[in-house]
Amino acid sequence: MPVDFKLYLITDRKQVKMPLAAAVRLALEGGVRAVQLREKDLPIREMLLLAQELRAITKEFGARLFINDRVDVARAVNADGVHLGHQSMPVKAVRKTVGKDMLIGVSTHSIEEAKAADSGWADFITIGPIFDTPSKARFGSPVGLYIINQLKNELNIPFYAIGGIKSGDIEQVMSAGASGVAVISAIMAAEDIKKASSKLIEAIAMIEKMICNSCSLR
Repeated sequence: MPVDFKLYLITDRKQVKMPLAAAVRLALEGGVRAVQLREKDLPIREMLLLAQELRAITKEFGARLFINDRVDVARAVNADGVHLGHQSMPVKAVRKTVGKDMLIGVSTHSIEEAKAADSGWADFITIGPIFDTPSKARFGSPVGLYIINQLKNELNIPFYAIGGIKSGDIEQVMSAGASGVAVISAIMAAEDIKKASSKLIEAIAMIEKMICNSCSLR
């Protein structure tokens, strides 16, 4: 399966004012086509039920569903992939478990971690935090746009900038060389989730067009 999305939504049910499934549906209506279910504190039974619900909704919209960390849940609901963190199973072990049937994403927070994932068995990575954000505070200070510039010519797999990214940041993030952006609060905490999703999708499309036109003039 190709990694063909530009906006990667990561869930946080504590930021929404409605059931998570309803919030994800609104995001999909706004144009999101890749969702990572990331609710680490849920008991396994609740996680499985929620994953099944999101699998049905994402299929309805032709969108990708990734499950954070839990390979067993991802396989049980026939998700499109699994997303691994620094405390997850090693990427190689996960690949042996899921074979070629699933995409594997990996969270990275430095150039070294990004290169290690690229040289391993990952299909794509997230890198950050690019900007300051409470959800990524435990990973240290923001790494800034510099790391995107460093990685754009060194990685063979897509990489998504994450951490404090809003619609107004899309231009500088994408122009720096990121394959796309991953967001949590920019959609999950929005008053109008559908509108926020659509705005991000439109911003990405506009910047991609600008970059393409700029390259064709060189």
